[in-house]
Amino acid sequence: MQALFLYNTLTRKKEEFKALNPPFVGLYVCGPTVYSDVHLGNCRTFVSFDLIYRYLLHLGYKVRYVRNVTDAGHLEGDRDEGDDKFAKKAKLEQLEPMEIVQKYTVGFRDVMRDFNTLPPSIEPTATGHISEQIEMIKEIISNGLAYETSGTVYFDVEKYSKEFNYGQLTNRKLEELLEGTRELGGQDEKKGRLDFALWIKAKPETIMRWPSPWGWGFPGWHIECSAMSRKYLGDTFDIHGGGMDLQATHHTNEIAQSQACYHKTPVNYWLHTNMLTVNGTRMSKSAGNGFLPGELFTGNHPLLERGYKPMAVRFFMLQTHYRSTLDFSNEALQASEKGFERLMDSYKTLQTLSASPSSNEDIQTIENKCYEAMNDDFNTSVLIAHLFDAARIINSANDKKTNLTQADIDLLKKLYNDFLFDVLGLKQEESNNRLDAALEKVMELVLDMRAKAKTGKDFKLSDEIRDKLIDAGIQIKDTKEGSTWKV
Repeated sequence: MQALFLYNTLTRKKEEFKALNPPFVGLYVCGPTVYSDVHLGNCRTFVSFDLIYRYLLHLGYKVRYVRNVTDAGHLEGDRDEGDDKFAKKAKLEQLEPMEIVQKYTVGFRDVMRDFNTLPPSIEPTATGHISEQIEMIKEIISNGLAYETSGTVYFDVEKYSKEFNYGQLTNRKLEELLEGTRELGGQDEKKGRLDFALWIKAKPETIMRWPSPWGWGFPGWHIECSAMSRKYLGDTFDIHGGGMDLQATHHTNEIAQSQACYHKTPVNYWLHTNMLTVNGTRMSKSAGNGFLPGELFTGNHPLLERGYKPMAVRFFMLQTHYRSTLDFSNEALQASEKGFERLMDSYKTLQTLSASPSSNEDIQTIENKCYEAMNDDFNTSVLIAHLFDAARIINSANDKKTNLTQADIDLLKKLYNDFLFDVLGLKQEESNNRLDAALEKVMELVLDMRAKAKTGKDFKLSDEIRDKLIDAGIQIKDTKEGSTWKV
């Protein structure tokens, strides 16, 4: 199996990846919090980890991909403050909380299907694993690293830090973290400023609550991932990921909970996707520059000139390395759209190529470079550049400017199938067959009119037809055999 190097957040360097029990890989990704529509930042994370999942499978690993669904315990603030978001949304929409969960879970899966992501091996929910979370909290209490106050259980960060490095994931010291946290108020139940809730006492009006040794309540947000990853992947597993916004609090607390419970390092490699910006500004609802996938597909947003198809958007996301900032703009999306179409067109052309007895191209080297790019921490931007090199060779062979043997053509087909479709997860966009058939008829008529104009030496009309078609987004190519067109 080829050497695969991942960037490890814990060590802040690339390391050769070695599965815990080769060839088995345990992969856990923090999934959606389903009280609202999935936003584009989430989509970038899940598309990135879909790519990682696909590539590990391509290399021959047996992967157990776990992606949780948060459907309880997510409060409005990281300091265990505010209302439960599910209950609040349920009140606003006059629905049961689990109706909210079902509605947005279905919506999330629909969006993931639009982006052609593979479903995870297991998709556990927080509400389906309350008993596992309670048992884990009991273990942490028995180890002396959590305490109960008036029905709420808190994790003791400062006591934990005497034995373990609490800030290891963000490379920050405890003193630095304490300085950035406000002093406890006189009514605060916590012992320390950084302490966080493992179990939260339910208010009388709380709908989503469960019995526990500490009374009726619900789990804190962080404990769910620790409990579910342990159940399905074991005490220590290979890869844990999510957006970089989870690194400082959620993932830091996950590590602390797991180590406090069974005194082992829970994860070997932490991978985090970077944030999204729009025209250079961080994407957010408050800034008015955040948009949902549906708005991106339809173009129904003030910042969008038009809609963009899901595969073009997926291609756009994958053109940037998962650890780099991704900036959305109409210009960038349209450039990616053209690039995606170029690759898909070259694949169609590849199916029509005739073999030559000899070759002056080295396709094997391109394939090797594709693997080198992906083995370098899943560097999709470099991989795609190599696929464009392959497209250039295909188009050159089609124009009779270079020669390819049948072995070259077969290897190019394998290259596209392996990397463009299998690993990058791209596919030909579905089209409206009736509309396509009508367009074919119209273009046949237009090209016939243009051919007659050229035959009659009415070059002004011929050029005018060509220019009007270009303005409409249709390219004309004149050959000895006649004219061809494409959108």
